[in-house]
Amino acid sequence: ADPESIYDSFKTGADAQRQVGLTAFHKFEDTKAAMEACTELTEGTVGKSLKKFLKKNVVDAGLTENLAVLDKALGVSINKKLGLEVSVLSDNLKEIMRGIRLHLTELIEGLDEQEVKTMSLGLAHTLSRFKLKFSPDKVDTMIIQAVGLLDDLDKELNNFAMRLREWYGWHFPEMGKIVTENLAYAKVVRLMGLKTRAKDTDLSEVGVPDEIAAEVRSAAETSMGTEITDEDLGNIKTLSERVIELTEYRASLSEYLK
Repeated sequence: ADPESIYDSFKTGADAQRQVGLTAFHKFEDTKAAMEACTELTEGTVGKSLKKFLKKNVVDAGLTENLAVLDKALGVSINKKLGLEVSVLSDNLKEIMRGIRLHLTELIEGLDEQEVKTMSLGLAHTLSRFKLKFSPDKVDTMIIQAVGLLDDLDKELNNFAMRLREWYGWHFPEMGKIVTENLAYAKVVRLMGLKTRAKDTDLSEVGVPDEIAAEVRSAAETSMGTEITDEDLGNIKTLSERVIELTEYRASLSEYLK
């Protein structure tokens, strides 16, 4: 038979009943069992429930006909697990499967069409959530996004740190050569503020070594930098806080990628 004639043989429910008949049927106990079975089928593996069903109704029943399987990977798995001969992915088989799905409620007694639609929709949603939760593609996407963000943060940090050094450098240019690490520089600016407070500021609070702190205090006494207003200092401190926040966030993002 060709696919077109098979299509004609399944036009109505009565036609379908003349072509195929129900031999065995297994009902899932709940949505969880159905989802587990669907997950196994989509992965092309033979789960416990399917293996038990086929063994009881095909192998032990002594059936010798080829088993029609729509999915190639699943067909290979069934052949390896149970030694059954399978027919996979032919055009005729596709038409037969289509006809069975179309008239399923008429082929299985007691199966309500609306109930099947509701259960199918619920199962589809559950399976989609499961796939999204455990999708390797999702994990790859998260990593790609994080790496991209890390690159963007590096650019922003370099830009902000450079601006901070330039801006505060008008007031205390000598400190740029003494405190070379950007995070430490930003913390010193936020803590100390005006260079005139250098001698009264304990820089060890922000992790600056004693010898570096001594150089900062010494340089502040002879600094050639200009005076700045409170408004200038407020904006500079805001920028220093931004550098600190971005640096800390970058560190946490880098840890996430490990």
